[in-house]
Amino acid sequence: MIVVNKPAGWTSHDVVAKMRGIAGTRSVGHLGTLDPLATGVLPVMTGQATRLARYFEKSEKAYEAMIRFGFATTTYDREGEPLAPPVDVTITAEQIEACLAPMRGEIDQMPPPISAKKIGGVPAYKLARKNQPAELSPVRVSIYELTLLSAEGARARLRVRCSAGTYIRAIAHDLGNKLGCGAHVEELVRTASGEFTLAQSHTLDELQSLKNEGRLAEVLLPMADLLPQFPRAGIDDLTARQIRQGRDFSVSPFRANPDAEHVKAIDPSGNLVAIGQIALPHIYHPVVVFQAQ
Repeated sequence: MIVVNKPAGWTSHDVVAKMRGIAGTRSVGHLGTLDPLATGVLPVMTGQATRLARYFEKSEKAYEAMIRFGFATTTYDREGEPLAPPVDVTITAEQIEACLAPMRGEIDQMPPPISAKKIGGVPAYKLARKNQPAELSPVRVSIYELTLLSAEGARARLRVRCSAGTYIRAIAHDLGNKLGCGAHVEELVRTASGEFTLAQSHTLDELQSLKNEGRLAEVLLPMADLLPQFPRAGIDDLTARQIRQGRDFSVSPFRANPDAEHVKAIDPSGNLVAIGQIALPHIYHPVVVFQAQ
């Protein structure tokens, strides 16, 4: 696992393609798409770690966004076409704060028409490119934090913590509608994705340099350290071999969180052998098993 600081102008797929060359493997995937406009935290799984992706699908996200008021766009961000001529506006912090309260908590959010949301198995953005109607439905999302950091003239900066699947572009668009002047995302930085933060991230240039120097391993996050919400269960080498043969394994009844649904089976060398799912009290079945490293 490597935490990439995605550059502006790159798609998440572009980053994966670049990381295949840097990591030297075709087995590369990312956790949570970022729009080309956006920068910041893009966790990238490599090798066997890609098999852990299922456990990150609902990870909380955090962002800082610059919202530009005065006109909305077709994509709800600065890369789209204006939906109306721009107007000069000055939005006060008080005006914005009055709109934010009902946007916090669990809300039904309408995804942008240019998005990866699928309609009949086809992403909405592909239908939009063909000028075909995209009948999207509201999606239930959770906004854990929506804080106004600054407001000056036609721009405001927000900090957002939200559930997976939330569109910051839609928050900006809805703000513009509430204020009657239109709005879109001008800048967007993802500051955290689940347990991964901007402070842990590395630019693609940094990663390429480390690769060239033979030091890429220095920034790899060991699989055993991922998913801290899953308790660690120490096992011996014999049990590790048995787990790799598909056998259930027992854990200490005196450990922390004895009724946890999942545990990480860790061998004496500190390597992740498997993710176990509880089958009986103190007995776990290996649902994801990793080859010896």
